[in-house]
Amino acid sequence: MVTPDVDASQVPPAPAAHGSAGRWIALFVVLSLITISFLAQGFGWGGVIFEAPWSPQITAFLATLAQALLLVVPLAVLAFAWRAPRYRAMFQAWLAAALMLLALAPARLLPPVDSQLAYLMQAILLAVAFTLLRGFFPIRAPRGSSGVVYAVAAGLGLLAGLPWIRIGSLGSPLDILLAAALAILFGLTAGHIVGRFWLQPLQTAYRSPGRDYFTGGIVIGATLLILASGVTFNGLQLVLMIALPALGWAAMGVAGLGAARSQPGRWPAVALLAATAAWTCLAFVDSDGMAPIIGDSILGDAFKAALLVVLIGWAIGLVLGLISRRASSPTLTPVRAGWLAVPAAALLIAGLVYATGGQTGAHGDRLFVVLGDQADVSSAVQMTDYDARREYVYDTLVAHAESTQAPLRATLDRLGVAYTPYYLVNALEVSGGLPMRWWLEARSDVARVMPSPTLRPPQSELQNVPGGMEKPTEPQWNLTSIGAPQVWAEFGARGQGIVVGQSDSGAQFDHPELFDSYRGRDGNHDYDWFDPWYGNPAPIDFGGHGTHTLGSVLGDSVGVAPDATWIACANLPRNLGSPAHYLDCLQFMLAPFPVGGDAFRDGDPTLSANVLNNSWGCPQDYEGCDPGSLRPAVAALRDAGIFVVSSAGNDGPACSTLTDPIAVYDEVFTVGAVDERGNLAEFSSRGPVTTDGSGRIKPDIVAPGVAVLSAFPGNTYEIESGTSMAGPHVAGVVALLWSANPSLIGDIGRTEQILTETTRPYDGAMDILCGSDPSQPPGNLAGYGNVDAYAAVQMALEAP
Repeated sequence: MVTPDVDASQVPPAPAAHGSAGRWIALFVVLSLITISFLAQGFGWGGVIFEAPWSPQITAFLATLAQALLLVVPLAVLAFAWRAPRYRAMFQAWLAAALMLLALAPARLLPPVDSQLAYLMQAILLAVAFTLLRGFFPIRAPRGSSGVVYAVAAGLGLLAGLPWIRIGSLGSPLDILLAAALAILFGLTAGHIVGRFWLQPLQTAYRSPGRDYFTGGIVIGATLLILASGVTFNGLQLVLMIALPALGWAAMGVAGLGAARSQPGRWPAVALLAATAAWTCLAFVDSDGMAPIIGDSILGDAFKAALLVVLIGWAIGLVLGLISRRASSPTLTPVRAGWLAVPAAALLIAGLVYATGGQTGAHGDRLFVVLGDQADVSSAVQMTDYDARREYVYDTLVAHAESTQAPLRATLDRLGVAYTPYYLVNALEVSGGLPMRWWLEARSDVARVMPSPTLRPPQSELQNVPGGMEKPTEPQWNLTSIGAPQVWAEFGARGQGIVVGQSDSGAQFDHPELFDSYRGRDGNHDYDWFDPWYGNPAPIDFGGHGTHTLGSVLGDSVGVAPDATWIACANLPRNLGSPAHYLDCLQFMLAPFPVGGDAFRDGDPTLSANVLNNSWGCPQDYEGCDPGSLRPAVAALRDAGIFVVSSAGNDGPACSTLTDPIAVYDEVFTVGAVDERGNLAEFSSRGPVTTDGSGRIKPDIVAPGVAVLSAFPGNTYEIESGTSMAGPHVAGVVALLWSANPSLIGDIGRTEQILTETTRPYDGAMDILCGSDPSQPPGNLAGYGNVDAYAAVQMALEAP
């Protein structure tokens, strides 16, 4: 049976029983659910910073589960025990939203890097939950609306989302469709909950237009907050949680537009309003840039845009509130076709904003496809001619990749799918989403497929951020503690003749600390610089991380090996990498090529770097690297006689926190961080390595990594801490060794032996031993101990 709408003038005010208590309890519940929701999702998003003992997705799942349970239990009691109809309806609406949140929690178990899979899973879960919701709790009211109201609601949602359109950029067509599917199901769920559990009971618990409008805005806003905390991931839900509740009053307005008051039959209008606003965020904001460890401008821009959405939402709600007060009078004017000017104007404005101020185009993520047949170049180790050795590795790898990739490349060419081939790992980076991934995984020549995330273009040009320190007048503690000044003074070894390769955020090549040692200082950057992200023709550094770490290797006054030469590659200019871009730079270090050149055709391995500093890690959860993704690359570099140094990571102090490529590999010399007093830095990642099942002892050595002064963009200096600062010291020491005794160049095993046999025993704090016996190195805290440049060079000079 359909219950007809009831004229407000014919409904007596509901009794005020429990009115005062209801208001205070409702206020307490609203504040509690806001607090619980933001604390839970904030912890789930920032668990990587808060050093949660689980993976980011486990942390996010547990946080969402805890939030849902903390809301469901008390709301269930209030929803069924409270006698006053209005408050019971309020609590029931929030309970329904919390149950939807509980249904969505499993999607949090997906890695943040799998955005398309996450959106698909959330859409499926919402579709099932919405179907059950409609089946068990139908709305017993006529629609009582026209298509004009629905169009107006969608237009208002689009207007509310303009800030996200302004600061964001679209993903691939599949990204856009998945965002639309998730947004629509989010809107349908929100609309039905509002219609069934709030607007329908309100028909018989009517008070007054103004009071209902104000209270309804809060009820709907809190409902949207709870639901928003369950959709999307990686912190983007926090953006929605800030913005969408502000549309609560607008939702009340469209539910009663042109009518005496809000009607449950108008729930599709509420759904369209919420769906359209949510879609602008889901489609235009790049979730890859929301991870707190990335710190990209997308993060700040998204939250700023959310605050603007709040203001717009409140403005729309205020206007519709004024209209609703007028509509309650006998001179009610029904909604006519003229209202279609609202959605038309919204579309026009949104198009203009996107075309003139947004980032046009589709910027989808890619896939890193590793083939099963990997080349073996280990025989190169027996070659005594260093140039011939490197050329053999390069030529063999390129030929192997060309032949084994041919069938897959031919198929991709026929399909018109863009791809980039690689040889250092026999792999390709392929444009495509979930369907392409499933197809590739089914091929017999493909070993595995990983996400290769790519940040969408920033809204504004990237800017250099200068440091706040001055040039030091004497060697700093980090240099003196490892004996570098003694090496310069007594042995004359300053890294001369050694080429250091730096893969990082870039470098300010004309910094006073770096210019004289840059191989391309004559202005020709061919073979000396590569930017696989944006194609910058000359070295540049927007983040400062690369300039700082390179300065510690060979800066004129802040570096370990000030006379070494450097080349560089930008693998994370915005602090987000991917398997493919890390590999771009590793390939460039083996066989540099001209600016704009082809890695397969134009590489010159005789111009390779001798020593590589890698102050980065590639976490699977955020950047896509599985434990073995880059191992063939570092193995081939070692076979070519290139010494690979890697920072251990900053996920300590727990054991087995050294988890990310390339630091986990045996072929890499991994460096942890100590402070000026010789204590292992709390953040320094520790072994044993468990991600690949090896139980390998790591790190191999420790070096200064706390409060290290080095170069920074803008000809400035800065103090930074991290294992990123420790690794460069060891890369610099290797440069000192090889410059002191050139016969060691390319002899990775002998160089590692010298480094480990000359360490100073670690005698710092040992609160967490991680299965290590400090008296019998190596151990999982500090490896073999503290690097000692002086003792190492002294031994190197004694080597045959």
